[in-house]
Amino acid sequence: MDRIVALPLAPHPGPRVLDAALALARTFRRAGAPVIAVRTRRSGAIEQPPGSDLVAELAGAVDLAVVKHTIGAFQDTGLHGTLQEHGVRTLVLAGIATNMAVESTARAAADLGYRLVFVEDAMAALTAAEHAASVRLDFPRFGTVVGAAEVEFA
Repeated sequence: MDRIVALPLAPHPGPRVLDAALALARTFRRAGAPVIAVRTRRSGAIEQPPGSDLVAELAGAVDLAVVKHTIGAFQDTGLHGTLQEHGVRTLVLAGIATNMAVESTARAAADLGYRLVFVEDAMAALTAAEHAASVRLDFPRFGTVVGAAEVEFA
């Protein structure tokens, strides 16, 4: 979603978030773990706004692209079933916007029993304060917050 990456994001600019996400995808590939991206499709829109597709580099790095119609990635997407089919029990979350899509997805994932890892430098929000509130106050209640360089596979 080129237009999302181009927004004035904080505390990390969109291109840096994209680079971190691509690095995570490469790490996952080396570990044989599935790479799943989520994009939004606006319900009721005859045409989606330009730049609504996944950024080309990211689209080429994923095993599955989930299309969501709500803020979070689980509602009516089949994501939970797909993750269960692959035996996934831990989710490593990144994305834009920290306090909206990432947090909404995290809350649903926690309700479903997933272990959660949040990659702080692979996400951003419209303001640094919104990002910080999620990363410092909310995410530690659901899982572990790490930097991209700290992501490891057991």
